[in-house]
Amino acid sequence: MKLLITNITTLLQVRDTNIDKISGKDMANLPLLENAWLLIENDTIADYGTMDNCPDINDAEIINAEGKTVLPAWCDSHTHIVYAGNREQEFVDRINGLSYEEIASRGGGILNSAKKLNKTSEEELYQQSKERLEEVMRQGSGAVEIKSGYGLTVDGELKMLRVIKRLREEYPVAIKATFLGAHAFPAEYKENHEGYIDVIVNEMLPKIAEENLADYIDAFCETGYFSVAETERIMEAGKKYGLTAKIHVNQFTAINGIEACVKHNALSVDHLEIVTDEDVEVLKNSNTIPVALPSCSFFISIPYTPARKIIDAGLPLALATDFNPGTTPSGNMNLVVATACIKMKMTPEEAINAATVNGAYAMGISDTHGSITKGKKANIIITKPLSSYYQLPYAFGSNLIDTVLINGKAIE
Repeated sequence: MKLLITNITTLLQVRDTNIDKISGKDMANLPLLENAWLLIENDTIADYGTMDNCPDINDAEIINAEGKTVLPAWCDSHTHIVYAGNREQEFVDRINGLSYEEIASRGGGILNSAKKLNKTSEEELYQQSKERLEEVMRQGSGAVEIKSGYGLTVDGELKMLRVIKRLREEYPVAIKATFLGAHAFPAEYKENHEGYIDVIVNEMLPKIAEENLADYIDAFCETGYFSVAETERIMEAGKKYGLTAKIHVNQFTAINGIEACVKHNALSVDHLEIVTDEDVEVLKNSNTIPVALPSCSFFISIPYTPARKIIDAGLPLALATDFNPGTTPSGNMNLVVATACIKMKMTPEEAINAATVNGAYAMGISDTHGSITKGKKANIIITKPLSSYYQLPYAFGSNLIDTVLINGKAIE
């Protein structure tokens, strides 16, 4: 099957040769073609150029994109899409003055979600989760990382990861699975951290590896959750099963967790609402990418990741949604890009680079996703007519997407 998109007003993120990530001042450069065409063959980007040399392909379906912008689909490298129910009451509790920590200490937060999930059948969990996945695909996400972490029992974590595996098998979107058994300590292990980590290392991980259910391993490295030493033990255990680390860190406090993540060659460090000068220095000359989650900051009113500090230091930065029931009940990457521009003072070029190429890097799929490059997957957003691509973050409340192509096919 051949699909030719013609008369594209602006074709964004065009890269003749593949790059794995973009850092520092280079993030301000977003390569583009004006008055362009894009050829897709089956599920792959085959060619592109300007309309003055547009090929005449008799057997191709034609899409006229006059007035429209075309760009690679978003790569959302941090989500918790698989969960049961919701935490609407906690939303109201925060409005009434309770903090994240106070809600958690009352049995809310992650433990609340774990209680609901362990009472939900695997089939029902799949049905709830697939609706969320379909929604984010319609919103332009062509690649999604999904974490476990609301089971906190052997059976619960396996159930979540099996649902993620089924989603990957039944949907064309690229999905990476991350094992996050170290999301919180179950109530029965509140005073026995070592006992629960033993369960993660000696019971959960072997079964996950046996069924090949995860690509990455994660932990919530934070005051009141998993210490740096505990996180290091989990990262080391993951390595034995071929699971690279992607770690929640520096959401509320800086406890030298980033240094430990870099030491263990973590692919990404995610959240980073609190970033010290020492953290920035540690990240330099590493392969670990910082990932910001601005819609989480928006929803629970915590500081935003200091994007300018990170980018101006010459580091890369990725953007992701953190889609989860408690702190970010949205997987809308368009809102994430807009919020990064409005609240984190990223330019539109930086934000789009962070949500495409750098997002792909943060989930290990740079070779196949994140840019308009020959040979990459044809995961494409075609916008409605725009005055310029700056309208994407500017008109933050509008749905500006006309068509989303996943593997070369329009989704409903």
